[in-house]
Amino acid sequence: MNPQQFFDQNRGTFFDDREAAAEYVRTNCREELDRVLHTADLAAENKFVFQLRWDMEQTHVPEVFDGPIDWLRQPGDDPEFVYAFNRMRFWPCLGQAYAVTGDEKYAKAFAEQLVHWVDTVRRDDPACAPAWRSIEAGIRMENWCKAMRCFEGSPYITEAVMDKFIWSLTDHAEYIMGVWDAFNLMSNWGVLASHGLYMAGCHLPGGERAAQYRAAALERLDRCRRIQVYPDGVHWEQSPMYHNEVMRCYLDVVLLARRRGEALPQGMEQAVYAMARADLAWQKPDGREPMMGDSDDIDQRDLVTLAAAIFQDGEMKAAGYPRLDLDSVWELGAGEGARYEAMPAQVPAQTDFALRDSGNYVFRSGWGPEDTWMRFHCGLLGAGHGHADQLHFDLSAFGEDVLTESGRYTYVFGPSRREFKEISGHNTVAVEGVPLYDCKDSWGCGRLSRAVNRDFYSDGRYGYAEGGHLGWYDQGVFVNRRLIFLKPDVVLAVDEFYAGGSHTYLQFFHWGETGTLAAQEDGFIWKGRSCTARLRQVSAAPVSAAVKTGRVSRHYNQSAEGPVLETAVQGQGLVSVWSVLALDRAGEPEPLCVEKLPVTSNIKGVQFEDRQIEALRIRKGARSWVAAVSHMEYVSPVDSFSAGGCCGFGGVVVFDEASGQEMGTVLAR
Repeated sequence: MNPQQFFDQNRGTFFDDREAAAEYVRTNCREELDRVLHTADLAAENKFVFQLRWDMEQTHVPEVFDGPIDWLRQPGDDPEFVYAFNRMRFWPCLGQAYAVTGDEKYAKAFAEQLVHWVDTVRRDDPACAPAWRSIEAGIRMENWCKAMRCFEGSPYITEAVMDKFIWSLTDHAEYIMGVWDAFNLMSNWGVLASHGLYMAGCHLPGGERAAQYRAAALERLDRCRRIQVYPDGVHWEQSPMYHNEVMRCYLDVVLLARRRGEALPQGMEQAVYAMARADLAWQKPDGREPMMGDSDDIDQRDLVTLAAAIFQDGEMKAAGYPRLDLDSVWELGAGEGARYEAMPAQVPAQTDFALRDSGNYVFRSGWGPEDTWMRFHCGLLGAGHGHADQLHFDLSAFGEDVLTESGRYTYVFGPSRREFKEISGHNTVAVEGVPLYDCKDSWGCGRLSRAVNRDFYSDGRYGYAEGGHLGWYDQGVFVNRRLIFLKPDVVLAVDEFYAGGSHTYLQFFHWGETGTLAAQEDGFIWKGRSCTARLRQVSAAPVSAAVKTGRVSRHYNQSAEGPVLETAVQGQGLVSVWSVLALDRAGEPEPLCVEKLPVTSNIKGVQFEDRQIEALRIRKGARSWVAAVSHMEYVSPVDSFSAGGCCGFGGVVVFDEASGQEMGTVLAR
């Protein structure tokens, strides 16, 4: 095919102002551009390292080929390198580098690598099977097309090169057309492969078969989103990184379909918008996604920015970038950059979110970069990328992670995979060391638990989330966690263990690796770079604690040591443990006092048992609260309670003593 015919027929499939986009990134995206040029320079020399923002399995040492490229080389025991290599995310970098610099070395490298890959990595060769998983085939179609659009006018894009490109694009599309089953319907693989099929159908020469590719892709993508995306917008696999990868594909399809004037299935755009709003809900104050499940510590604001521009959402712009980032301008064009900058940003009025369908609850003291942020999870495991994180919560304040997810580190099954995936790798509770899930391999689990008893409350002063699960019902134990957020800087975690016999219960607290943890006479103190956090625990049963060293993995194949606090409490029947976390800016913290209060009946005049209802007074600086939590029903026939001079009725009640609040605020009935 004549190269110019290809570029002419695709006018409008992507934006046409390549030079304007190149000038935009030269002017506005220097840091990002430097990373792209670095990746492109290495790739032009047959050196490959995967360190771009959304490289799903990053590497940190370049793999160098002195002779012909071996596209199937596996440097170590992890096959993920082969998969990442054959996704060719570095090819769009070659294209962008060419568009920005005009240096033909990038076009030469792209053309030579393209021809070599098509000639040597054949779909019908069993030895090439690792490069021909359907997920890689789909991702390739995106990266190949987005790279090729940048090389218009290069003498290295000859008719022979274009023929190879079109032939392989068709080969990929035919392959993906034949890959569709129940696994693809449920997995992100189905979305990524179908997105690639749609991409191929948009770029191949017009005709009935290309139209069939697009129609099949849209039908599959619609079926996938109907089953994979919860009404709250969260992708069911319970991993923000894969949620974002899926959302990015759908954003791409929305954008392409709009440009082509092609109708999308009813409800698809609304579902994609809900996914973007879920990103807004759980985004951390530094713009990063939570490291929930198999997720890395990635700044997601590029996707939030892209979605804000596509859906013209001012609240999302406030959570994204003030102007288009490098990737977004290559998707939208420099002309959209001006439109985006003119769109008003609106700080969301809502700070707390209950993503009930997926079991994710997020709280904030505000939308500033140093405000307190907390996330609680009580929902489905979420397939192979989910972790044993039932009742986990993580917490950040003053721009620093205080309690953190541990990350994922590796997909190679072994001690490290289990370390990051199992329950002890999360800020949650366990019963006598019995696993919550049985990890059969890197992806499969047995003994799945059911999340129950979920509740949520939010106002300007307080946030509340509650959840339990049936993971240890065969041990005769029901576990429940209540989180009370006294905004902006005090969090109460109340863990309840309901049992008939005697058991030992464990709690795990993974602290940010940027700080140190030390014991104090009345608890523990974590000192970070910008934040100090103190932990006080109260229980009628004896609590023992040990400070250990764990690991935090913020990116694939990388980890750092961080402090872990493990506590153990043994008791008969109902056992409860209150954990009070007080947050301060690094330096001299405010005075903190935690006091257990007797709780009495206002009508019967008796003191309630701890197993019925408990209360604490928390004083931090000049502020003072009384928090009461009922573990069992205590009203018979008519009653209310008093604690520390506060009178109330309800399951969870908070009194702001400093404001003279008389009846308290009921967070849960």
